[in-house]
Amino acid sequence: MATGKVVQVIGTVVDVEFPADELPNLFDALDLDNVGEKLVLEVQQHIGNNWVRCLALGATDGLARGVEVNDTGQKVSVPVGPETLGRLFDVTGTPLDNLGPVESATPWPIHRDPPPFDHPHQTPYI
Repeated sequence: MATGKVVQVIGTVVDVEFPADELPNLFDALDLDNVGEKLVLEVQQHIGNNWVRCLALGATDGLARGVEVNDTGQKVSVPVGPETLGRLFDVTGTPLDNLGPVESATPWPIHRDPPPFDHPHQTPYI
């Protein structure tokens, strides 16, 4: 996947420049190392000049221009299924309850089509 560089940080909005013809898709997850902490960005817009505008899904304190950003080629996804019931997660699917990782075979993207209206109580993992 493509590698880009941070060109602008405005609060939780981060602009990243990628090589020509290697722009990530909308809603793709981008990873970077922000002062020793993993930070996930979600692509929200292609703004021209090979730049993408992203929303940071974590703190941007200390983030500087020139930091290397990796395109994962995948949407931001979270685990789903019976294993997640009663657990606490952040928006990237990382457990926050100190109970270890979730062994779920089915990660779903956070941006996806809604379930059909005629089956509002049908859950695909039961």
